[in-house]
Amino acid sequence: MPLKYYAAMPQPNKIIGMAHGVLFVLYVLAVIQCKIEYQWSTKKTGLALLASVIPFGTFWADAKLFKKEA
Repeated sequence: MPLKYYAAMPQPNKIIGMAHGVLFVLYVLAVIQCKIEYQWSTKKTGLALLASVIPFGTFWADAKLFKKEA
């Protein structure tokens, strides 16, 4: 963002923004695939999807939701 507003260079934002959007969509698709393949509950799926929109939420999800249960 500083490059866009202070140096009048919008191109890096377009590239990084596109990559961010693609990774977000891939994460959502991966959660849906895991729900089907591993028969996740609606609660677990909802928490995983909620974690995708909360800053650093995926780190929490990785530590709490995605660990294999024994």
